[in-house]
Amino acid sequence: MKTIIITGASSGIGRVTAEHFLAKGWRVGLIARRADRLADVTHDNAVPLPCDVTDEAVVDAAFAKFGHLDVLFNNAGMFGPQVTIDQISLADWQQVLDVNLTGMFLSARAAFRQMRHQSPQGGRIINNGSISAHTPREGSTCYTTTKHGVSGLTKTLSLDGRAFNIACGQIDIGNARTDLVTNLEKTRAAQGLDPLPSMAVEDVARSVFHMANLPAEANVQTMMVMASKMPHIGRG
Repeated sequence: MKTIIITGASSGIGRVTAEHFLAKGWRVGLIARRADRLADVTHDNAVPLPCDVTDEAVVDAAFAKFGHLDVLFNNAGMFGPQVTIDQISLADWQQVLDVNLTGMFLSARAAFRQMRHQSPQGGRIINNGSISAHTPREGSTCYTTTKHGVSGLTKTLSLDGRAFNIACGQIDIGNARTDLVTNLEKTRAAQGLDPLPSMAVEDVARSVFHMANLPAEANVQTMMVMASKMPHIGRG
């Protein structure tokens, strides 16, 4: 049975992706802070791992408990304040960095360690970047900065992992209908801005599954999946 750990698995992209992998017969480790939300995933192959991804010791313990690991979907993240930089407190900035970069680093480190030393050696890490890693939207200083950092992490893991049969790729998602996008919609509506084109979260889950299910000799280094009518391509 193939295995995957998914961070941020209690809601949104993480939750829907976890359910997709479970339906495909995988053993799925579910990482999120809220144990009650993880307990809602009632499946024999679901392994709840309540965990704050910014807590080094707890992250390491969760991965050690899960054991053999084929894939990590490094998904946990937050958006942060939707304002211009002069309105962002240092505490808000630090919180987004802690979750989106430090949390992703700690999870990737734990997965890399497990994959390097397990038998057979190797595995795959899929980092959730964002379309913001390419093109930002207004009021996204914290989020966009961290997602550029994720791209750097992905590339270095790809290089360093080659010697240990560890592949790493990144999926950049544009406007899946999650709570994050719903909250952005509310903010935009209050500002008199146009609605956001969006897509079903299930389309993201299928894309992650494709990346995860490739043979060891193949890797999707980067994938962008986005709502078809997003104004990402072209000039306004």
